[in-house]
Amino acid sequence: MGKTDAREETDMSPDEIMNSLSQKAIHLLREDADKIEKLIEVQMETLTNRRCPLYEEVLDTQMYGLSREIDFAVRAGLIDAATGKEILNKLERNLASLYEALNQSQQGE
Repeated sequence: MGKTDAREETDMSPDEIMNSLSQKAIHLLREDADKIEKLIEVQMETLTNRRCPLYEEVLDTQMYGLSREIDFAVRAGLIDAATGKEILNKLERNLASLYEALNQSQQGE
């Protein structure tokens, strides 16, 4: 945060500051969700690989970490619960699709 950022924030009303923080929180949470999404995509592209417990553990750990970040942001009033659920639900659907595709590829072997 540079000098101009700090000066701009002091010229903001409390509502504007909260809105700015909320937007930053959503942006950061979506960035973290995108990283998990990329992990899912990489695994989807390599479905020829058998299920890898280590890879699944990494995904589960990342999902748990993101859920804790979202919980903190909701409790701090930075985002509403619906926004947090939307981010998690999208990832959970993609993760379920990955596991379903992996199961189908293993059954085809």
